[in-house]
Amino acid sequence: MTTTTVKGPFKADHVGSFLRPKRLKEARLQKQNGEITAAQLRAIEDEEITRLVQKQKEVGLQAVTDGEFRRAWWHFDFLSELVGVDLYETEQGIQFNGIQTKAHGIKVIDKVDFDGHPMIEDYKFLHNLAGDHVAKFTIPSPNMLFFRGNISEEVYSDQNAFFDDVIKAYQKAIQAFYDAGCRYLQLDDTAWAVFFSEQGQEQIEQRGYEPKELAKLFTRAINESIENKPEDMVITMHICRGNFRSTYVASGGYDNASEYIFGELKVDGLFLEFDDARSGGFEPLKHVKRDDLQLVLGLITSKFGELEDPEKVKGRLQEAAQYVGLDQICLSPQCGFASTEEGNILTEEQQWDKIRHVINIANDVFK
Repeated sequence: MTTTTVKGPFKADHVGSFLRPKRLKEARLQKQNGEITAAQLRAIEDEEITRLVQKQKEVGLQAVTDGEFRRAWWHFDFLSELVGVDLYETEQGIQFNGIQTKAHGIKVIDKVDFDGHPMIEDYKFLHNLAGDHVAKFTIPSPNMLFFRGNISEEVYSDQNAFFDDVIKAYQKAIQAFYDAGCRYLQLDDTAWAVFFSEQGQEQIEQRGYEPKELAKLFTRAINESIENKPEDMVITMHICRGNFRSTYVASGGYDNASEYIFGELKVDGLFLEFDDARSGGFEPLKHVKRDDLQLVLGLITSKFGELEDPEKVKGRLQEAAQYVGLDQICLSPQCGFASTEEGNILTEEQQWDKIRHVINIANDVFK
């Protein structure tokens, strides 16, 4: 199998998070209950991440992650460690399709900035394990602080001032990850999904925005955050419709925001969910303007263990190739296996079968 780049995204890739092993879940509970120290928990995390990285190499992945094993949430753990942002207990969790998350949220209580971050050390640990593989790290996109944050009007009465500070904080964060050795960084973003459905469009209006105005804001936040990135660093974005205990938040195709997502964003690659009918068709890909934009199609679901018919997946890849060349297309699961520490409803064995499935199909298609 050939790849278009040695830096990622790869022809067979993955979004990043993996199911937490039982031992790790137990250790996190023990730490919560005061039965073990933070140092003892970190030692267990180190051991489990070492095993996970080895497993990723064994199954044939070229990019390895730490599975987000040190996090409870895919986004809050990163955002709450920015200057001016706090994690707090909310009255209720985030509503998914028939289920709610734990009641946590983030609030902006002071000017947002970046002044070091615990995840830089987390990345360094992964980097040292990666060896001749590419160490990939995931963080939430800057839009998530706006989308999920409770922003104090006393701190930010001016929305532009808020975005200015968030962009500067992200520019510093990206440079800090680069200085630590990171060359493959992924921004995870569920905010774009608000454009995809009628319900989401209503939400936009309820928040006092016009959809185009909000899409421009989101585009600006991404593009300006990454505009100073070093040339040899790849930054991708995963656009997600929600992933918690095998459920979702949003439905609908990319159509309503496709001109911005495919035509305006300056990321090196997009991880896109296309695992079921909720995701719409490939027609929005016609808005892709660049031949260097890699599109990682999430045609394999991470929500359930059953393996997709490989011939149908190959057929869909060919369908997508009607809009962009196969050289711009990659394959992955549609999301991670555990966006929160609870994880999706499948076994670890099924999780690895899914990854092998991605690799086998990619080997067949991208010869």
